[in-house]
Amino acid sequence: MEEALIIFALLVLFAFLGLGAYVTVKVVGAAKRGVDRTITQARRTVEDTTLRAKSFGQVGVSGSLAQLRLDLRTSMRSTQQALYQGVQADASLRESIGLFERLSAHGYELDDELKRLEQEPDRQRIAAGLPDLRERTAKITKAADSLRWAARDRARRFAEDELSVLSDQIEMESGALRDWSPESVDELAAAAAAWDAQQAGPAQAPAPAPAAQAPAAGGRGAGSRGAGGRAAAADQAALNQAPPAAPYPWQKTRRPESTT
Repeated sequence: MEEALIIFALLVLFAFLGLGAYVTVKVVGAAKRGVDRTITQARRTVEDTTLRAKSFGQVGVSGSLAQLRLDLRTSMRSTQQALYQGVQADASLRESIGLFERLSAHGYELDDELKRLEQEPDRQRIAAGLPDLRERTAKITKAADSLRWAARDRARRFAEDELSVLSDQIEMESGALRDWSPESVDELAAAAAAWDAQQAGPAQAPAPAPAAQAPAAGGRGAGSRGAGGRAAAADQAALNQAPPAAPYPWQKTRRPESTT
C-alpha cells in the first residue's frame, strides 16, 4: 500500500513539473515574440525615418532610391493593415489576403534590390536603371492600393447598408409608438363603460315588493298575528336583497370585521 502511495505521489509530482515546464515554455515564447515584434517595429520606424530624411535631404540617385523604397513600404504596410483588420469582420477578404501575400513577395524582392543599390558605387549604372525601378514600384504600389481601396469600399458599403436597414426599422417603430389616435381612445372608453355597467347591473336591480298581508280582526290575537306577519315580511325582504356587486379584478378583498 505504501509503495502505491509513493508511486502515485511521484506521478502527481512529475505531472506538476511537466505542467510547470509547459507553462514556462509558453510564457517565454510569448515574451520572446513580444520582444521580436517590438524590435522589428522599432527597426522599421528607424528605417522609415532614415528614408524620409534621405528623400528630402539628398538629390540625385540616392534620393530617388530612398523615395522609391518609402513609397513601396508605405503602400504595402497600409494595405496589409487594412486587409488583416477587415478580414475579422468580412471573411471574404481571405482571398484578397492570399493575393496580397503573393504581391508581398515581389515587394520584398524589390525592396531588397533597392536597398542593395543604395550601397552601389556606380551611380551612372543605377541612374540608367531608375526608369525600370520606378515602373516596377508603380506596378506593385498600384496593385496594393487597389486591394486596399476595394476592401475599404466594401466595408463602407456594408456599413451604409446596415445603417439604412436600422434606420428603416427605427422609423417603423417610431410610427407604431405615435399611433395613438382619438378613435382608439374613444373605443377604449366605451369598452370600459360597458364593463362597468355589466358589473354594476346586479347591484342596481330593484328588490321585489313583499306580499301584502290581510288585516285580521280580533283583539290581542290579531296583534300577535300582525307582529308575526311583519317578521315574516322582514325575513322575505332580507332574502330578496340583491347580492353585493362583484369586485373588480384589481380591487383588494375586504377584510372581515373583528368579532372581539
